[in-house]
Amino acid sequence: MKKKILLTGALLALVALPAIAGAADDTAPTVISNAAAVKGVQTNLDYVWTLIAAALVFFMQAGFACVETGFTRAKNAVNIMMKNLMDFAMGSLFFWAIGFGLMFGATQTGWFGTDGFFLSDFHMGGDPWVLAFWMFQCVFAATAATIVSGAMAERTKFTSYLIYSATLCAFIYPVFGSWAWGGLFHGGGWLEKMGFIDFAGSTVVHSIGGWASLAGCLVLGPRIGKYGKNGEVKAIPGHNIPLAAVGVFILWIGWFGFNPGSTTAGNTDIAMIFVNTNLAACAGCVAGMITSWVIFKKPDIGMSLNGALAGLVGITAGCANVSPVSSIAIGAIAGVLVVISVIAIDRMHIDDPVGAVSVHGVCGAWGTLAAGLFNSSGVTAKIVTTQLIGIGAAFAWGFGCAFILFKILKATVGLRVTAEEEIEGLDFGEHGSHAYADFLTK
Repeated sequence: MKKKILLTGALLALVALPAIAGAADDTAPTVISNAAAVKGVQTNLDYVWTLIAAALVFFMQAGFACVETGFTRAKNAVNIMMKNLMDFAMGSLFFWAIGFGLMFGATQTGWFGTDGFFLSDFHMGGDPWVLAFWMFQCVFAATAATIVSGAMAERTKFTSYLIYSATLCAFIYPVFGSWAWGGLFHGGGWLEKMGFIDFAGSTVVHSIGGWASLAGCLVLGPRIGKYGKNGEVKAIPGHNIPLAAVGVFILWIGWFGFNPGSTTAGNTDIAMIFVNTNLAACAGCVAGMITSWVIFKKPDIGMSLNGALAGLVGITAGCANVSPVSSIAIGAIAGVLVVISVIAIDRMHIDDPVGAVSVHGVCGAWGTLAAGLFNSSGVTAKIVTTQLIGIGAAFAWGFGCAFILFKILKATVGLRVTAEEEIEGLDFGEHGSHAYADFLTK
């Protein structure tokens, strides 16, 4: 009887084995398939978020165009719009051809990249991620270029500005970018190896643009009528403050792509970066308003708007490594700094119509230092020293290269329009048109 039972059991086991084996075989691919599906969804999300963020940063071009146009005179509105249009178009082409390779190509020295020009990584069968990454980095390069437009407004030759835009995006910005961010792709710069903190570009983007703006202002000289014979400062009011305000709101929106988008990943990290970005902007705006109120006895709209931008620039370096409370402090200090800086620069007879040097150069430097001073993981002398080295390197490189470039342009094709063209307005002299054809402009 026992033999019959054992024999029956053995037969049943033999029959069941294929089914059990089949079930096991089905389970393993299912687990693997589910893991692959999750990874695929995350990869697709990274692409989508990075490209949406790139679109938001591109929208900042409209913001800069509106701010600069509003803060300057009506007779130069077409010229401002043309510069903001063409620095993106020219800058993108030169960043594609040269700049991206210098910034993110493989390097043996840590000073600049040596491959990846003309997006060759993709043409050679590389990872298509390079396309999304390039697009995001391209709009950053254009942002650095367009900062200078406002500082050099109302007196710069259009041809010279085109040459500057190409040079900054092809060489000046990418080389410094390779020092701080090269490791994000195939490179590896000397600053990032030291531990330099600049998550989204307070120095890489904004200070480089700000220091180039300072160089342009110095080489160009002030607008006609800006300073009196005895050195007194004369205000030249912008013609459309509502337009400038709209521009700041657009920039504020765009910054939600600028800072959180620098994760280049759709993950939970972007939540805190969003919050820090917004809180710093609000604190900068309030601080700018209060500071102007104390100094001018009235809450000044221009200083309040620049205060918001100062807060945004200030938090850009440390948005991923400081707390929300710290972001408020960083933004508030930036809001005070920008008002004091605008006044000081004006008194030094450096004519910056939109405050670009103060907003982007000075507050970019502050934000980079603040990323070390308010570091959530702890503050050390090494971190602070590294931040200061990065700030100094950015000034030396950005200001030095731009100053040489503008001096060369001044000596060759010319940098400044004639006095007659400046008085009449660049819209007609440079472009043969008017922004407000049915209205009297001045």
